[in-house]
Amino acid sequence: MSKRYRVVALPGEGIGPEIMNVALLVLDCAARLHHFSVQINWALIGPPALAACGNTLPQETVQLCRKSDGIVFGAVSQGGLLELRKQFDLFANLRLVRPSPFLFHCSPLKTEQLQSVDILFVRELVSGIYFGPSGRGMDSNGEYGYHTMQYYDWEIRRIAKVALRQAHYRQGLLTVAHKENALPHIPWSQLVAEEALMFPNVVVEYMLVDNLAMQLVMRPQHFDVILAGNLFGDILSDIGGALVGSVGLLGSASLNEDGFGLYEPIHGTAADLAGKGIANPLGMINSIVMMLQQWEEHAAANLILQAQDQLLSQGYRTADLWYQQAGSAEKLVTTQECVEYLIDAMENIFQSVWSRN
Repeated sequence: MSKRYRVVALPGEGIGPEIMNVALLVLDCAARLHHFSVQINWALIGPPALAACGNTLPQETVQLCRKSDGIVFGAVSQGGLLELRKQFDLFANLRLVRPSPFLFHCSPLKTEQLQSVDILFVRELVSGIYFGPSGRGMDSNGEYGYHTMQYYDWEIRRIAKVALRQAHYRQGLLTVAHKENALPHIPWSQLVAEEALMFPNVVVEYMLVDNLAMQLVMRPQHFDVILAGNLFGDILSDIGGALVGSVGLLGSASLNEDGFGLYEPIHGTAADLAGKGIANPLGMINSIVMMLQQWEEHAAANLILQAQDQLLSQGYRTADLWYQQAGSAEKLVTTQECVEYLIDAMENIFQSVWSRN
């Protein structure tokens, strides 16, 4: 009997609904070709949920998510997402940065700096400054606001284990982002070093976050796995968008201890692009690839990645990747056309493999 999966789709707002609609067509194609099924349940989150239900994270949405095998998420400008991460303890955020050779020219970095770049950002996602005590106050100097970066040692230890395990199965190098010269009471280096004793094959280096940001641009080939807290990971991983040529290409997986996950592109709502049919759906599609990999549907995930390589090699580009020059063979496509060509490539690749076997 074929496997059956249940997915909750949370399109959100901005370009979220557009990229969600087409990306799920890719998931449906992968499921059909590889003989498993996916039931999609749609739900509200963020401002659309607030307008319809009076709450940015309705209980109906939470209950659907509890009964699912994964959540696919579009984008929201505010409200709902942090609560959802906390609700399901989605503490481990994984963001893979692997530039395509067909898009090297889209990056501001030189081609020789991009070859063989393969970086996995592991970001702690449910603590730190976004979740610490915050508010507004007043004293003798005037009004002020505050947000508190707070981490329990056990929260750092558990995300360290995730990053060390990833480095163990990759190239064996873990870089830890920290700012202990200014934040000495949050001892990332000490706690990671203690956990690293269980991973003797992993080399661990510790780097001040401002230096790390510079090194990511100067020598990205050096890095393997980068571990960072919530705020630093949020900022550093966006540098990955420059490395690959567009933030619209990057997906992410946010997982809890049980392996349950939420899968979302990292680009946000991009409100200026909404409704124009020009948004890049590949970040959302690459998030779905990560969901398939988490389900161990590796053949389906690899088929999507092969089709994406074929699409890019043939010059198809959404607006964020469009750098038309005289004599270029690149072809500007809409969001919908991009996915139609991708699905055609998936079917052709699958048929070619099937006929050979």
